[in-house]
Amino acid sequence: MNAKERHDLMVINEVYRQQSLLYRAKTHSIPGKIVSIAQPHIRPIARGKARAAFEFGAKISASITEHGMLYIDRMQWEPYNEGEDLPMQAEKYKQRFGRYPASIHADKIYRTRDNRLFCSEHGIRLSGPHLGRPPLKTPENARALRAIRRIERSDEAIRQAIEGGFGRLKRKMTLANVYEKLKATSEVTIMVCFFLANCEKILRDLFVSFLELLELTLEFLKDRANAAPMGILLCQLGWKSC
Repeated sequence: MNAKERHDLMVINEVYRQQSLLYRAKTHSIPGKIVSIAQPHIRPIARGKARAAFEFGAKISASITEHGMLYIDRMQWEPYNEGEDLPMQAEKYKQRFGRYPASIHADKIYRTRDNRLFCSEHGIRLSGPHLGRPPLKTPENARALRAIRRIERSDEAIRQAIEGGFGRLKRKMTLANVYEKLKATSEVTIMVCFFLANCEKILRDLFVSFLELLELTLEFLKDRANAAPMGILLCQLGWKSC
């Protein structure tokens, strides 16, 4: 019996033990449930979506900075509540840039009392409405409520950047098609997807900067051409035709 066969036998024994417990307890949930003999590290993650009630693969807590750079703050194969990661992600932001972010634009699951308290203690503005019942609209506070709604819409538009980042990773960087069998190779593939997305962002910014510099150069040459004789301009440019 080789190493792979011994490994598969151990996984099959664990699957049998789990299924026996589920049958006797008449339940469908158990910690560390194995759903694949070839990939015993994969766990079912309940999503509650119309397309699929469960998803399989690594669960990632990611963040995107104001400059558009994507970071993996946590990657785990066991299900977890990502709403608890906000303090950790804020601390990692401070490690990277030397300060806490001025604001955090997050989903509803992150807007817990503990996270709001953490943001308040560190001078961070957490997006989204305040806890509690919304105030009644009156003629006195109508203008203030409209301003609050504008801020909330702006925050939601900013938050869509991370959703668009995941969409770009899945469409262009093949994050939705991770077919590696081993846990380590799958994690490397996921990290490479994020790395390529950041490289693309850097190259796109460099190209935009190049176009802006080219536009400024052409405007400068145009102004010099209008202000100086063509012969002098050609000499300054070093053309032999002068």
